[in-house]
Amino acid sequence: MSKPVPTRYRTLNWSAYNAALRERGSLTVWFDPSTPWHAAPSGKRGGQPVYSDAAIQACLTIKVLFGLPLRQTTGFVASLLKLAGLEWPVPFVGRSFHWKAR
Repeated sequence: MSKPVPTRYRTLNWSAYNAALRERGSLTVWFDPSTPWHAAPSGKRGGQPVYSDAAIQACLTIKVLFGLPLRQTTGFVASLLKLAGLEWPVPFVGRSFHWKAR
């Protein structure tokens, strides 16, 4: 029994094919200014959280998505915020950041 011959596809529209290849490397990240970046005071005694859960979750999502270490993640998020024109502080590699990453 012989194997079936694989179908060979020919590209006829090279300009559309090249444009599709360029779009494949496109990356779009949105930061909504209405999203709370700083945490609300808890009203309890002790140290208060600085960053909201949404801010930490955004950083950890980028960390897992790109497989970055924590320090590289903070640098990457800082550059994304700078490109977006937002002057938000970036969660640093601290105790709470490590705790959320586990």
